[in-house]
Amino acid sequence: MRAVLQRVNRASVTVDGEVVGQIERGIMALVGMGPNDDEATMDYMLDKMVNLRIFEDDQDKMNLSLTDIDGELLLVPNFTLYGDARKGRRPGYSTGAAPQQARESFGRLCQKAAQLPLKKVNYGQFQAYMQVELVNDGPVTLLLDSDRLF
Repeated sequence: MRAVLQRVNRASVTVDGEVVGQIERGIMALVGMGPNDDEATMDYMLDKMVNLRIFEDDQDKMNLSLTDIDGELLLVPNFTLYGDARKGRRPGYSTGAAPQQARESFGRLCQKAAQLPLKKVNYGQFQAYMQVELVNDGPVTLLLDSDRLF
């Protein structure tokens, strides 16, 4: 699994003119599913998302986590995170999970996220054309990879 985390003041996902997910202060995560993602992978990635200390404390140090600030989480499926653009001009996506497997994995990830002790968890829509809007706070943007490639 790969994720791009963005610390946000607010974020939303719109599909066909309807807002399907939105949050206020927290983390918006673009999430790509890999072929070997299992329950342990999901637990690891969610733990990272909610416990990374990327929010400022009263001394202006990034010392607080999403749970510390009572923040919100928006998960947005994004298969292009597994795009490989090292050769040619058209990225290849063969290292990501197949669509049906990715759909099921993303669904399980969302179920697990809903059980977290967070103020709010919302989601984008799998295999939909989404418009994502956000106000990146900082900006603070981090890359996560369950295989720890970066």
